[in-house]
Amino acid sequence: MYFFKKYKNKMIVTLVAIILIVTMGMTNGRDDGITGGENFLGNLFSPISKAFYTIGNSVSTGFQNLGGLFNFEEEKEDLENEIAKLKAENRDLENIVGKSDFLRKEAKLLEDSELELVSAQITSKEAGNWYNKFTIDKGKEDGIKNGDIIIQGVEVDGEIVEEGLVGRILEVGDKWSKVSSIIDEQNSISFKSIRTQDGGMIKGSIDSDIEGYLFDRKADIVVGDKLYTSGLGKGYVKDLYIGEIEDVIQLEEELMKKIVVKPAVDFKKMYKVFVIVE
Repeated sequence: MYFFKKYKNKMIVTLVAIILIVTMGMTNGRDDGITGGENFLGNLFSPISKAFYTIGNSVSTGFQNLGGLFNFEEEKEDLENEIAKLKAENRDLENIVGKSDFLRKEAKLLEDSELELVSAQITSKEAGNWYNKFTIDKGKEDGIKNGDIIIQGVEVDGEIVEEGLVGRILEVGDKWSKVSSIIDEQNSISFKSIRTQDGGMIKGSIDSDIEGYLFDRKADIVVGDKLYTSGLGKGYVKDLYIGEIEDVIQLEEELMKKIVVKPAVDFKKMYKVFVIVE
């Protein structure tokens, strides 16, 4: 009894093997119908054979699925790399498109301007959304000196590119310079209206607005009038485009006419300027 319990599993496996061998021998090489015994044995071992086949097929399918999983991970990594590459290319294209308008104006300015200009890249700016004060990559070694005027190509009436006033050099190093723009509260500019030739003074503010007043309180100044530097004083040469009048306010108690100016230069988006050198 102990022997049977100990070797029960091995005996069963051996018996099944013997029966299968006998069955194969009985059916091998015969074309006639099966006997009753063969039918009985077939019915007996069919579920067992089916179970082994199902297990083997499942294992094989599992290995196939595992291989497919590895392939999927490789394809996923390839797709992620391709997406990252396309995003980088898209950023480059957006950068080119974003600068294309500026580059067109820059080329036109260099073609038409009679001023001697030095191109400069903006390298840093003070905190805030506006370019009130910023630093450029040109200095004494490039012929830049304190007080030199900074301009940019700006479009007027959708077709004419003018020398748009940006500001002037405040400090100069060997290879760098600091610029104070016209929206900075330290800057005051003498202007004239191109339509009426009426003049006045404008100044930047802490809010990055440009406000000022007219010398003649009865001057015929209206919203939309374009302002240029008058050349009075020693700050700026004449005929640089400042911007246009955005609002006119009559101050009766102060006996003057106040104006608010929209600058021609976009002081929220800047990366390159020109220095007028003599």
